Amino acid sequence: MRNWSVYLLRCADGTLYCGTSVDVARRVAMHNGLLAGGAKYTRGRRPVTLLACAGGMTREEALRLERRVKRLPRARKLDALLGACSSEDRM
Repeated sequence: MRNWSVYLLRCADGTLYCGTSVDVARRVAMHNGLLAGGAKYTRGRRPVTLLACAGGMTREEALRLERRVKRLPRARKLDALLGACSSEDRM
């Protein structure tokens, strides 16, 4: 199934967070504390804002892209994620 997405968040302190999910809106709500869960990293850096999202991937493809984005320098993370998706997948 090709319903996985990779997303990039900007935290309140200006740092970036990259993750994967099948429901990005729900996951962002979790990161912002509106729902239970969310990453420990984002708990102290709320609110977070969704910068970009690339969807339509298998879980394996999404995890590979997430690893690739996390290895990049900060200045190239957004470009890498936006380059991985078409214009209709961007949020």
